[in-house]
Amino acid sequence: MKNEMEWKLENQRLQEVLKEVRKQLDEKHNFRERFKKDAIQTQKELWQDIGSVSVSNGLEQIVDFMQFINTMKIEKRNHEFTRKLEDKYEKMLLSPYFGRIDFLEKGEKKAEKCYIGISNLIDENYDVLVYDWRAPVSSMFYDYEIGEASYLCPEGIVGGELMLKRQYKINDSKIQYMFDSNIKIDDEVLQDMLSKSTDSKMKTIVTTIQREQNKVIRNEEYKNLIVQGPAGSGKTSIALHRIAYLLYKHRDKIKPQNIVIFSPNDIFNDYISNVLPQLGEDNMYQTTFKEYMHGALGNELAKENYGDMMEHILVYKKEASYQKRINNIKFKSSIEFVNILKGYVTHLENMDRDFTDIIFRDNLIISSKDIQELFFKDYVRLPLKRRLEKIKERILFLLEPYKQPRTEEVASELEKSDSYISKVEILEKSILIVKKEMKDIYREINRMTEIDLVDIYKKLFEKLESFYEGSNTKYGEMEIDEIKRYTLENLNIGMLNYEDQPPLLYLKGAIGDLPKTSEIKYVIIDEAQDYTPMQYEIFHQLFQSASITILGDLNQSINPFMNVGNYSNISNIFSKANTCIINLTKSYRSTIEITRFSRRLLNKGTFAECVERNGDEPLLLGFKDEEAIKERLVEDIKRYKDKGYKSVGIITRTVKEAKEVYSFLKDKGQVNVIMRDDDEYVSDTLIIPSYLSKGLEFDAVLIYNAGDGNYSCEEERLLLYTACTRALHALCVYYSGEITSLLKESY
Repeated sequence: MKNEMEWKLENQRLQEVLKEVRKQLDEKHNFRERFKKDAIQTQKELWQDIGSVSVSNGLEQIVDFMQFINTMKIEKRNHEFTRKLEDKYEKMLLSPYFGRIDFLEKGEKKAEKCYIGISNLIDENYDVLVYDWRAPVSSMFYDYEIGEASYLCPEGIVGGELMLKRQYKINDSKIQYMFDSNIKIDDEVLQDMLSKSTDSKMKTIVTTIQREQNKVIRNEEYKNLIVQGPAGSGKTSIALHRIAYLLYKHRDKIKPQNIVIFSPNDIFNDYISNVLPQLGEDNMYQTTFKEYMHGALGNELAKENYGDMMEHILVYKKEASYQKRINNIKFKSSIEFVNILKGYVTHLENMDRDFTDIIFRDNLIISSKDIQELFFKDYVRLPLKRRLEKIKERILFLLEPYKQPRTEEVASELEKSDSYISKVEILEKSILIVKKEMKDIYREINRMTEIDLVDIYKKLFEKLESFYEGSNTKYGEMEIDEIKRYTLENLNIGMLNYEDQPPLLYLKGAIGDLPKTSEIKYVIIDEAQDYTPMQYEIFHQLFQSASITILGDLNQSINPFMNVGNYSNISNIFSKANTCIINLTKSYRSTIEITRFSRRLLNKGTFAECVERNGDEPLLLGFKDEEAIKERLVEDIKRYKDKGYKSVGIITRTVKEAKEVYSFLKDKGQVNVIMRDDDEYVSDTLIIPSYLSKGLEFDAVLIYNAGDGNYSCEEERLLLYTACTRALHALCVYYSGEITSLLKESY
């Protein structure tokens, strides 16, 4: 009886909420319709009253026109805001809330019923019918079981007792099920979410945020957060929900354009692009390190892409020059090289710059001694490039008083020659003559004050031994000499390997030649394990005033030679007092069977928690050759599709393999392929190289050829682990010949 009564009361309450939602939706819709009519009428009146706008009609007409334009801009913003509210109410009509807590505040006699959804809903009496999941009181839904509880609000900590915690699944305005939860959000709702097939875009996790995840989302105690978590612990989802939380809490101070997220590649950017709009927020600025770096470095040299470097690492192991390249990558990704670069920048700032006296027609404009004084004293606090720019501005300013008298002198001489028709012609010719007279001076000013970035990078390697000598490094003389020659050979033919690009970008920033990013208040760095200490120095350089959230998993380092190594390698970059490391401990993505299989690959004997969700054991299938694997792929794709799986990921080791598999499968069914990091992400059946698959997930993952001839060395252990952990429900590992020793020793 009690259960029936509860259902009746909850259904009544849902109808009341839906009625209010419809009412507010109609109000916004009517407002927008009126606005459209008014805007059309206003534009008609503009042309009738003001007519064709022209300077000849006088300043007053232009002022009237500009006032009209400003009015239209304000109305357009109002219109856009109203449209967003309509979108919000339309979403709420389908599912206005997903949770409820009854909270008895200390000192009160009656518990408040708080319903929690994607957005706030407040009626005309200012009663809160639904609390936004980001509201302070809503945090208790994620953080507490029944019993003593509290939440932090602007006035301080509010304590009391959680009397009830209830979860709902509401679809198409109907309660499908509800249950009271005395423990953490798990089992029914979480299992329901995790068991579903995934499609082309990442979804919100707002209904199932776990306590450890909520801790990161709402953490504002520290300026910088480093979040380490296993595959499937929801790191990217946490990052996006953290952005939504910050936009909600600091709406008056922070807009989406004040937040930037660095994703591993454009595929991933596309994959996550729906999450914030689902939460009712506009997307922040999404970019990749490569995109920013290539834009900043310009087009002077041909630049290798990250994917091309990965192909080189994975494909060209038998080439004679392979080890030379690997040593080059390792050296330029090391902390030792960061320290060498820092020492080099100090050298550039303190070296004698060969300043000369600037003389024009026997007049000393400025002496070399005075220029030295400007460089080493007056402008010493500025970065190198800005220092030299200021010196150039100063010299040009001092030259200016000499230009005009000389121009007049030349004009007078030309006038006497009777060779010119008009005064205008005489003036033009005079300016030209003086410009020619000063040509050598301008050339000398440019020589003293301009910096060629590639040239100073070359000069570092020309004298690498002298900057290397004082460093505490493990590299020998022969290795350094080889790295030096290899680098100079590439630079001299106009080629910039990927591992040379971050150092060049660091130098560019260190000399003061990168645009300011002061409008960026929050930075999210995803897949943090795949950035080097050098790249973290660049992040710190670019975003010194911003709060930074760094999310990664050291076990998913896809590049064995170019990665963070350990978070301790970047701890000295960020202020320790303002930085907190948070460890997530639980994985939510894969079934228990897939999680156990993948973790044995790590060969570390330590296992994090995972959600109790069972499925089929992963399959290890051996074949005589790759053609037989391809034939089996056709069968298994159909089998998993027939099971109702929406996404099947065929993960190859390299782009070369991806091309071969695509060529075989493309005429045998609907299949897509990704071969570059800027290809568009599509789900369904997708062939993708291992190093481009990070961050993505598929219902079923088919690992193409994990034979010993493919994943053949220790350096590729984490790459194979990353590929296996993309699977939600099913995992098949195919191999030709002998299985890779990485799997053989564990299974």
